[in-house]
Amino acid sequence: MKLLPDDDEIEDIDDRDADAGETVPGQELAVLAESLYLINLMLAPGLAFLAIVWLWLKRRKDAPPLARCHLDQTFQVSLWGGVLLVVANAALFLAFGWDWEWTWVFVVIYFTCVHSTLILLGMLGLAKALAGKPYVYPYIGPRCD
Repeated sequence: MKLLPDDDEIEDIDDRDADAGETVPGQELAVLAESLYLINLMLAPGLAFLAIVWLWLKRRKDAPPLARCHLDQTFQVSLWGGVLLVVANAALFLAFGWDWEWTWVFVVIYFTCVHSTLILLGMLGLAKALAGKPYVYPYIGPRCD
């Protein structure tokens, strides 16, 4: 049983670590887009969404493919996320009224489930952007080129 790696194996590991420092074209912009998406969901809703819109309008045409993919994803999913949260909650209030206590139970559960799912998907998108890979949000994200 071998407990320590040989010298050749250590050199191979060092070579892989050196290659890991290279960035893919557009990776910084992809990380920024995914970070703004998460900031929109958790820290500064609305303000971070405006930053995503501004970034999408300014850079979507000239961005490298990786950045364009993440920009499109974060912009479209932010729109869909807002629609999912606002329209569904408004529908619950219209259907059951403001004064029924179960309306609030359904609203809080729905908001918590959908919002936390969007955050989880955003974390996956950020991880993919940090790895220099494209990411498509399931069901609501547009396809990447």
